[in-house]
Formats: sequence, structure tokens, C-alpha cells
Amino acid sequence: MQKEYKTITEISGPLVFAEVDEPVGYDEIVEIETPSGDIRRGQVLESTSEYVAIQVFEGTDGIDRESSVRFLGETLQMPLTEELLGRVLSGSGQPIDGGPDIEPEEERSIVGAAINPTAREYPEEFIQTGVSGIDGMNTLVRGQKLPIFSGSGLPHNDLALQIARQATVPEEEDEEGGGSEFAVIFGAMGITQEEANEFMDDFERTGALERSVVFMNLADDPAVERTITPRLALTTAEYLAFEKDYHVLVILTDMTNYCEALREIGAAREEVPGRRGYPGYMYTDLATLYERAGRIEGREGSVTQIPILTMPGDDDTHPIPDLTGYITEGQIYVDRDLQSQGLKPPIQVLPSLSRLMDDGIGEGLTRADHGDVSDQLYAAYAEGEDLRDLVNIVGREALSERDNRYLDFADRFEEEFIDQGFDRNRDIEETLNIGWDLLSMFPKSELNRIDEELIEEYYDEEAAEEVTAD
Repeated sequence: MQKEYKTITEISGPLVFAEVDEPVGYDEIVEIETPSGDIRRGQVLESTSEYVAIQVFEGTDGIDRESSVRFLGETLQMPLTEELLGRVLSGSGQPIDGGPDIEPEEERSIVGAAINPTAREYPEEFIQTGVSGIDGMNTLVRGQKLPIFSGSGLPHNDLALQIARQATVPEEEDEEGGGSEFAVIFGAMGITQEEANEFMDDFERTGALERSVVFMNLADDPAVERTITPRLALTTAEYLAFEKDYHVLVILTDMTNYCEALREIGAAREEVPGRRGYPGYMYTDLATLYERAGRIEGREGSVTQIPILTMPGDDDTHPIPDLTGYITEGQIYVDRDLQSQGLKPPIQVLPSLSRLMDDGIGEGLTRADHGDVSDQLYAAYAEGEDLRDLVNIVGREALSERDNRYLDFADRFEEEFIDQGFDRNRDIEETLNIGWDLLSMFPKSELNRIDEELIEEYYDEEAAEEVTAD
């Protein structure tokens, strides 16, 4: 039986405090009815035998001491069905696309849980994003969580849309003739209306919406709603992956806005702040989201995450990227210098990392030469980058012919391998072939990270002759 109280004692930011005469469950859903008859939904954030703290999703405007509070005795549920594909929902899970109401096959609590480690299956199957800087150098595998570290004003949203459009599971495409078992869950938090329009225009123009579920929390929506948006998205992803056997890619942007919402709630609760004012439990909170990615033994589907965050001040030691890096399996850096040079997408591969890449590439997964080509490209580009610093001091004339070749390689690597545009979709074969074309600038003796048999099979003699002639 639902109990109703008119015992609100305090309203602080997005929080409402009310007295109770019996314990109320943590995360329990609450309805608050204002004197004007409006119904607001909230969630129990803190509970004692005497009072509860409620975070209100739609904001606390209009709520006063005369408002009534009803505890529904359940946590927030996400209505789930395969028919969600193609739908656009608000940050609180309500349809905003003008379509029909959701007729759920089942409802699940959005709180969720990390996958039991003993039930996890090791991620080791390739996901093709069509972006050479990721596929070739920092490969994404099914069940991985691989964040994108960006900065304010950088085109991370364009990169996110490109991945959402292009991402496929090549094996599924071969078997199914169109990759019908792949789905994208797109969770946007704290974005502007202009960004939302760009997202939706792109999804509709390219047809990507048909295999996607979009959750849209705008900048003028209540900040507290941002704390449930990723949980709604991940609950939907888990249902599609582990009940309907989809390979689901979850893109969450922007996790910085999510963490700012945590800080706002912490300030309203008068908590003792941690680093830079963020809650001390932010690591644990982020882990409850990121650890919902993975594969489960005996299930066909998988949940792969690409969280996107903008680093305040481009500082990767800031608490948000710092804690994210501890929890996730690598990171992709979007670089401001490459952006200023006009590269699209401006992915800086040297500090980027995919810790699970080695298990998801090679013969039978991508191509036998993938690992060696990636290692050699890294080594050559790193040497070219170091020589750029030296050129600023001594000039190119003071460098040897070998050093100048590495400098030319670094330029061509950025122009031909990284700079592919946001509309170009490269399969892994094309990406690796471009890599060989670039590596053929060097004599075979310089390719000391590639197996000799692979050099004999893929080395481009004509490209090498052209470089020598120049």
C-alpha cells in the first residue's frame, strides 16, 4: 500500500527532504504532487528512519511544504521491447519522437549491476568503426569499454556520429548479409538544442536511426535527470544484448556533464567534497556504469561502450578522465593541434591505447598482418614526431636522408591515414593497405617490427621505387 506524506521540511537545489515514520528503500521512486496538481517524479537518494532525501527529476520549481509525497515501493523501471529500435526518448525515458507509447515486453530496474566476473567471457572479437585511427591503431573489440578523451570545441560529436553510422560486426555481416544483429544505443547528456538537432538530422539522413535507440537529455533539462540517462541506456542495451542477442554499441556523451550533475547533487546534500569539488564516491559511481559493458558466457550478444568526455582545460589528470582511465580499457585522444591543422577526425594515436586490441586482431579476426603493421606505424610515427622537435632547432638540412624520410612519413601518415573525413567509411582491408602504402616509403631493412613473410606478401615495391626516385 502506497503511503502519502505532507511532511516536506526543506528544498535544496534538486533535492527535497521529507520526514517519514518508517524506513524507505534506497533508489525507490517517488511521486510529488504540487498544490497546482502537477506530478513530479523523484528517486530516494538517502534514507533514514526519520527522513528521506529525494532527487527530483523534473526540477523542484513549484514544490513547497504543501506538496504531497508518495513512495511507490519500487525502483525506476525501464519499459523494454525490441520495438524501441528506431525510437527517440527523453533523458528520463519518455518518447519524444511523436511515435506511439511503448508497449513493453518487460520492465527492468535501471539500477542494474556489474556483470559477475565468473560469468564474463573475454572480449576478443573485432568491431569495425570504419575509422582508420581506431580500427588500425586502437582496435575496438566486442564487450570493451573504450572512452574518447576530447576537449571543449573539438569535434567529438562528429566522431561519435561517424562511429554510430558506420560501426558493424564484419562476421555478422558475412553471415546475415547486412549486419542485422548490430544495434546502437546513443545516450546524450546535457547537450544543446543545436547539437540535438544535428544528431537527429544525421541519424535520420543516414538511416542509422533504424537500428538505434536515442536518449536525449538537453542542457536546459534538470541536471539530476542526467544521472539516470546513462542507466536507462545501459538497461536497454543489456536487454537487447542478453535477451535478443544483439551486439550493442553504447555511445554516451558527455560524461563530463554527468559528473557535473553528481557534483551539483553532492553540493545540495552538503557532502564533504573530494578532488576539485567532485564527490568522493565518483570513482565508484562511474564504475557502476562502465562495468556494465561486456560479454556473458552462453549468450550471443555483447555490450560495448564508448563513453565520450570533454577534459576541462584539456587536462587528462582532471578527476573525470583520470578516474575513467582507471576503470576502462584504454582511451582515444581527440587532439587540438591536429584539429587546428584541419584533420578529420583529429585522432592522436600516440597517447591513445586499446588494452584489448591484441586479442581482437590477427588472422581469422582482421588480417594476419594487422598487429605487425600497427606496431611499425606507431614506431615510425613516433620517430617522425621526435624529429619534428629537432627540426625546429637545427632545420631539415642538418638531418640525414633517413631522418628526412621519417619526417615525410609523419606528414603523410596524418594526411592519408588519419585524415579521412567524417563521411568516409574504410573497412579494415583498406586501412591496412593504406598502412602498407605508407610503410613502403622505407627500405625493407627499416621494417624491423614486421615478420619477413608478411613483408614479402604486402610490401609495395612500386611505392618504394617512387620514393627512391623522389
